Amino acid sequence: MTNTPKHPTHYNTPEEALKDLFGYDTFRPGQKPIIDSILSGRDTFAVMPTGAGKSLCYQIPAMLLSGITIVISPLISLMQDQVKALNDAGVSAAFINSALSESAFFETVSRAKQGIYKLIYVAPERLVTEGFLNLAKEVPISMITVDEAHCISQWGQDFRPSYTKIVEFVNLLEKRPIISAFTATATETVREDIVCTLGLDNPYTMVTGFDRENLFFQVDKPKSKEQYIVDYIAKHPDESGIIYCATRKNVDSVYELLKEKGVSVAKYHAGMSAADRKQMQEDFVFDYTSIVVATNAFGMGIDKSNVRFVIHYNMPQSMENYYQEAGRAGRDGLDSKCILLFSPQDIVINRFLLEHKEMADIDPADRETIKERDAKRLQVMERYCYTTECLRNYILKYFGENPSKPCEDCGNCLREFETLDMTEEAKKIINCVFEAKGRYGKTIIIDTVVGAKTARLEEIGATGYKSYGVLASSNKKLLRRLLEQMVMEGYLVVGDYQVIKLGDISALKASGTKVLVKITDEDKLPEKASKPKKKAKGTESLTSAGFQLFHKLRALRLEIAREEKMPPYIIFSDKTLIDMAAKVPSNKEEMMNVSGVGENKFAKYGERFLSVIKETVH
Repeated sequence: MTNTPKHPTHYNTPEEALKDLFGYDTFRPGQKPIIDSILSGRDTFAVMPTGAGKSLCYQIPAMLLSGITIVISPLISLMQDQVKALNDAGVSAAFINSALSESAFFETVSRAKQGIYKLIYVAPERLVTEGFLNLAKEVPISMITVDEAHCISQWGQDFRPSYTKIVEFVNLLEKRPIISAFTATATETVREDIVCTLGLDNPYTMVTGFDRENLFFQVDKPKSKEQYIVDYIAKHPDESGIIYCATRKNVDSVYELLKEKGVSVAKYHAGMSAADRKQMQEDFVFDYTSIVVATNAFGMGIDKSNVRFVIHYNMPQSMENYYQEAGRAGRDGLDSKCILLFSPQDIVINRFLLEHKEMADIDPADRETIKERDAKRLQVMERYCYTTECLRNYILKYFGENPSKPCEDCGNCLREFETLDMTEEAKKIINCVFEAKGRYGKTIIIDTVVGAKTARLEEIGATGYKSYGVLASSNKKLLRRLLEQMVMEGYLVVGDYQVIKLGDISALKASGTKVLVKITDEDKLPEKASKPKKKAKGTESLTSAGFQLFHKLRALRLEIAREEKMPPYIIFSDKTLIDMAAKVPSNKEEMMNVSGVGENKFAKYGERFLSVIKETVH
């Protein structure tokens, strides 16, 4: 807000407002039809990629419509930045959210009643409060604009229950205004859900296309992500960039690493104070720092145009999230890079985060469906990281477009691949999946066909399969690539809990059908050469007897957790139980040598665990 807002200027045409307020001579592709639709009084829904100029599509009509436009926005920082930018451009706008003091709220309401504001930004949870409803009934509302409209869809990547207040608010108004809705990323299913949930009346719909030609997409699988980032920044010293991490811990570690290297860097995550986050964001936006390391909490509403690269330290949970975050690069239209650093551990991290996703406000009947959608989105991202096809086309096809040819300008199009015929290996993997009866994941299937000698395979009886050891001389990395290819071609299907099931294998029965796998030189390296050899830490390191003991120790841990009403991992982590099952301690002294067992933990739980070990082993 400004201290001395003025009454809005009247404009006769959208072009006049565009030039006077924003300094542009012409509209970008897609903007004018959307604006014309709104000005004709028709509900409007637009899907436009980040950087395509969505805001102008409702800000310009707001200046020509007779009353006030209410803009519903999900983030306080987003609406504050937009209001500031509008005020600076000469548009009288205000916001109403929890950041306003009581006196500032009443002052904003008073000015709104005087007709001073053309746009009022409001948080969705404030819509049906008594104070805002009273205002809404006293001022003429020409349009309600729903920004980040995917937030209203339970099938969207960022569902916010507070967005359901919008429908309630509209129903409480005496006269229904024009409703416009905007989002950057939405599949056809989500688009249909937005239109239905918002109750848009025969809306004019514009999907401008998702391609951002100036963005270069690349997936890398470096041995060290940290070193990759350090090297990349060293080669691009004057460029501004965002590095996204899946967890606060990764944000902190990458931030400290770059700081030690003398890089001008900021960080941003929800564990920081609001003041620190605001300072870090401002330092980045105003170029006091060139790099920001952040979780996905950072970026909505950031209009910084000169971001030259976005690096994802971890694979995001969905293509919607990835494209929205990567799209913060190159908003000025100049060439920019979007690099995803992938490792299989990213899948484990994301599964954990999704399992602990907050769903308290979601109808229990919808929770399982949402979990299934989340799992499918994760599979889409995993396949993106493994595909050898054009990366740009992969993204565009996901959002419903049908590109006619590869872009010839992404990491995959410019990479040299060797094509291997792995049809025979594929058939042997299919035989193994058939024997496994769709009960196990990729690791078990691959370990079985190579004939690995692990307690887990003995435990499930896989060592007795006809397919056990049939590909004993094969490279496990190549077999993983093959398995991914078979999933993408539909011969195999990834089910719940990531188990591998048979898909449609009829084509493989026909003569001449081949399974071709594109590989790089990196894929040819044996697994041991691709990473330092480490002692196995998982249950695979246990003997058959150790595996049985581990399960009994886990059962005891769960029993104690229920008694004490606390999460099981607080008692002992899986890592501790695995070490306990491997070392089989028989007294306190030996138990104290188990990783994760201290004096306090032993005093509380030690004897009970020793008792189970004694009963099981002796």
